[in-house]
Amino acid sequence: MKFVDFACPRLYSLPTLMRQSVAANRTSHIGHPGSSSNNAAAINKLLEKKKEYDAVSALERASAVFLSRIEGLGEDCETMADAGEVHGQVLDQWPKMFQILSLFLSSQGHTVDEGDDPLETEGQVLVRIPIEDLQTASQ
Repeated sequence: MKFVDFACPRLYSLPTLMRQSVAANRTSHIGHPGSSSNNAAAINKLLEKKKEYDAVSALERASAVFLSRIEGLGEDCETMADAGEVHGQVLDQWPKMFQILSLFLSSQGHTVDEGDDPLETEGQVLVRIPIEDLQTASQ
């Protein structure tokens, strides 16, 4: 029986179109004398691959935990940066606040010496507290 392909004018016969089975040519490994050593080697190789897979899986889980911790640290650093910016803005307002307070005191009739700037004298008083004497006195 011959078939004609309309796209290609060649003739094909039915036996060349059919593919033969490869299963008949396969040999069985069951029952051969060397099959037990082959099976043991295959099992050992399988166990090695399973250990390797377990190690890679553990590494992947550890990497995911490490990544989440690093991302958390990044978020904390961003929060601290924002807090530092706000802290700087607040500190920037203190000189203006002292200026407003000195204007208020001058309007109330309190005089501020011309040579002494209240901004400079406020934070320059140092006091020493003898901690050692306090600790020995309390004991």
